[in-house]
Parts: sequence; C-alpha cells; structure tokens
Amino acid sequence: MTISEVISKIEQRIPLQQAEDFDNVGLLCGVPDRNVSGILVCHDALENVVDEAIQKNCNLIVCFHPIIFSGLKSLTGKNYVERAVLKAIENKIAIYAIHTAFDNDFFGVNHGICSQLGLKDLKILQPKKNNLKQLAVFVPKDQSEQVKEALFSAGAGNIGFYDECSFTLNGKGTFRPTEGSNPFSGQQDVRENADEDMISVIFEGYKQGRIISAMKAAHPYEEVAHQIYQLENNNQHTGLGMYGDLEEEMEEQDFLKFVKEKFGLELIKHSDLTGKKIKRVGVLGGSGASGIKAALSQKCDAYVTGDIKYHDYFLAESKMMICDIGHYESEQFVTQQLFEILSQKFSTFAISKSIEKTNPVNYFI
Repeated sequence: MTISEVISKIEQRIPLQQAEDFDNVGLLCGVPDRNVSGILVCHDALENVVDEAIQKNCNLIVCFHPIIFSGLKSLTGKNYVERAVLKAIENKIAIYAIHTAFDNDFFGVNHGICSQLGLKDLKILQPKKNNLKQLAVFVPKDQSEQVKEALFSAGAGNIGFYDECSFTLNGKGTFRPTEGSNPFSGQQDVRENADEDMISVIFEGYKQGRIISAMKAAHPYEEVAHQIYQLENNNQHTGLGMYGDLEEEMEEQDFLKFVKEKFGLELIKHSDLTGKKIKRVGVLGGSGASGIKAALSQKCDAYVTGDIKYHDYFLAESKMMICDIGHYESEQFVTQQLFEILSQKFSTFAISKSIEKTNPVNYFI
C-alpha cells in the first residue's frame, strides 16, 4: 500500500477539510507513491522521533502537531524544525500531520478528554459555522431512488449520527426541448409535463464537488435542475471543544484532585474558586482561551484546557473555574487515539506508538 493510499483511508475517517484555515495539515514531506513499510504515530515529529522511525523501519510518521507550521525559506538544519524535516527526507520518511482536523472531529481530541473525565451527554462547545449546505434536485419519479443512492454514496444526507437523510416532495414539472437538445423524454418544441420528485439533502460544504458530480452522473436528464443553499445552521457535530456533565457533582477541590489524578499532573493552574459544585464541564485540548466565553454561555461550572494567559483568568467572572492543565497534558491521549484508529484500518504493516518525549515543558516541584 502506498503512502497516498494510506492517507486516503485516514482521511475517510478524519477529513482534512475539518481543519482550521490557519493550520498546515496533510502530507508535509515525502513521496506519495512510495510503498509504506510501517507507520509511527506520535504527538510531535521531532528529530528524536524521526530517529525512532528509522530504528523501527517506519517510513510514514503520522503526527498530531505539524512540524512545519509556517513557511520554510531554507533547509539547512539550523533549527529543530529543519533538522527533523531534513533527516526525514534523507531517510525517505514521510510526515503527515492531522492537528485541528482531529481537534474538530466529534470523536477526536476533546472526546478523548471527556472520556477520561467520564463526562456524559457530550456536545460540541464551538460548532462549525457556515459549514452546511442544502441541495434540492428535481428528478423523474421513476429515477428518484437511483439519484438518492448516488447522493448518499457521495456523502450527502449525513446529519450527526444519522446518514441517508433526505426529504422528498412530489409534483409536476414542465419543460420544452429546443433546438440542439437531446431529451430523455419528449420531443423538441413540445412542452412536456413530467411527474417529478424534489429531493432535498444536507451536506458539508467541502463535499459539494463530488456530490454534484454523482448527482449528474445518476440523473437521466441532459440538464439537471437543482438548487444549492448555504445554511445558517451550525454543524453541531463538528467543531472545537466539548462539554458534558459529570455523573455526580463534586466540590471544587475534589474536582481539581480528580483532574490531577486522571491526567497524571504535577500541578494545575486555576482561577478563583467560585464556591459552586462542579457538574457541567467544558474542555478544549491545547490552547483554549478562545473557548472561555463559549463555556460560560453553556453554563459550565469548570473549563479544562491549556495555555491560559494572566488576563484570560479574569474572564471567568467568578461564574466558572478555569483549569489550565498544560498544552501537552490536555492532548496527551491523542497518540493512543490515533494509534487505535489506524490499527483498525490497517493490518498489513506495523503500526507503532512513539515512546519518545516531545513535551518541551518541564516542571520543578
């Protein structure tokens, strides 16, 4: 199996189109048509991880953080990014990054945090906006099912944990073939009345090209009457952060001890205690200051994230306890999550988890 074939299967599960616009995800270096000898899954593709890949005969590294985030103007090994990339290229090792595509995935980074905390009734904290579209297409009644099947196969009609969702209205369509036409039914210069269905489906915007192609290929008409609408609905199953409820509410001090134990932490930085018990908890892996207001709006009692700056703690307004457990610490389960996903998809070559330390932050207690 080639690197590009492996990537295609990964992206069936974690579409890169879910990533944030600022991100640099996908194949960062490597030859796509090279056969895969083994996959090494890691958090950061640093030089020591590339060394590990060499030792384990893995020529594809699937990492969470992209080692190349901003542009490279040279490749001489003068810093840690260039050294890692240069060594990977010299040893014919490809590097593929998933980052915010997995952050935004319902079963991604934040789902892993929620699972560790035992939260229930999970919902996306910051759902994707301007992400959904609706297609309405008019089809002869007898061909309605074949067009539906084509739309569903292309990824239309997925709503949350349901697929093949559509709505159909029956009505009468009219058309008159003119000179140059090759009509499926009827004859030129004669108005036709047709028994037609209007099929309506919702889809994520990035799927539009393949959905329209599938629709046209399955549709019997020479000219396919269809309409596409941008929806104002947020995508409630894709986005940054999550929130959910603990089985039993906790005192704030007990919750801090609970988080410290579950994440194996040496310390937690947190905002002032509010005096409230903790029941609803918001989470956002990595740098999560952007989710504070969303967590407040969802009436979270605590918010677990990383990289909170001094002034961000004031945003809690004594209504919610902000818990900064560290950037890496909040994402520490990602490698295992990706390892499990890849292990389910590929069985013909070795998949390994990196054992190298890549967290640059150390604590003196």
